[in-house]
Amino acid sequence: MMNTIIKLEETALFALGVYLFSLLSFEWWWFLVLILVPDISMLGYILGNKSGAFFYNVFHHKGIAVLFYILGSYFKIEDLQLAGIILLSHSAMDRIFGYGLKYEKGFKYTHLGEIGK
Repeated sequence: MMNTIIKLEETALFALGVYLFSLLSFEWWWFLVLILVPDISMLGYILGNKSGAFFYNVFHHKGIAVLFYILGSYFKIEDLQLAGIILLSHSAMDRIFGYGLKYEKGFKYTHLGEIGK
């Protein structure tokens, strides 16, 4: 039951990201191209689990996404709003599929449970 509630909540946040994107002046293909960019943070795992978890979590933290969006809105910087929307939407999408914030123990250990179990 809890898994379903989390997935519904994350789906709503993903839909919010799509809606917020629609308010910007970017073409839709930008959303499709950029939605997977936050996964570049996984390159941090080249430096080990601790660095990997740090970089992954920074790029998948919804608070940072919201901060970027708010700053972009306040200062009228659409690129910053876009960054916030992409980070939020990507994080929500990941969590729909069970990929949570990472523990330093390894990539498959997340706040949503172990990946692959």
